[in-house]
Amino acid sequence: MQSYTIGQAARLLGVSPDTARRWADAGKVATHRDDGGRRLIDGRDLAAFSIEVAQNGTGEDDASYTSARNAFPGIVTAVKLGDVAAQVEIQAGPHRLVSLLTREAVEELGLEVGMQATARVKSTSVHIDRS
Repeated sequence: MQSYTIGQAARLLGVSPDTARRWADAGKVATHRDDGGRRLIDGRDLAAFSIEVAQNGTGEDDASYTSARNAFPGIVTAVKLGDVAAQVEIQAGPHRLVSLLTREAVEELGLEVGMQATARVKSTSVHIDRS
């Protein structure tokens, strides 16, 4: 399972690293230390926490959210596989994006809950790039 540093988690959640660190210190999201002593957050824990943050707000009144060239970097929060089609949900800061694509595409990208991905939007289509 992929793990994220506090800085990476902050970027995916759309908050400052200090805010992410305070949340970790307060026990709002579980962390563990790697061999180098860095605090890491498991991808599945971060995915669940990103949904909670999006639903309850971040507590940062001055946070601004932008989309550069319609790209939304975030974390995969759900993958639902059918026989042919699949549905992938990404939480990109306060934005929840859902894409319908083929099961084959999801398998080729190796998409799973907790991993970093980028949703790219053009018109009414959402394309997902593995980060």
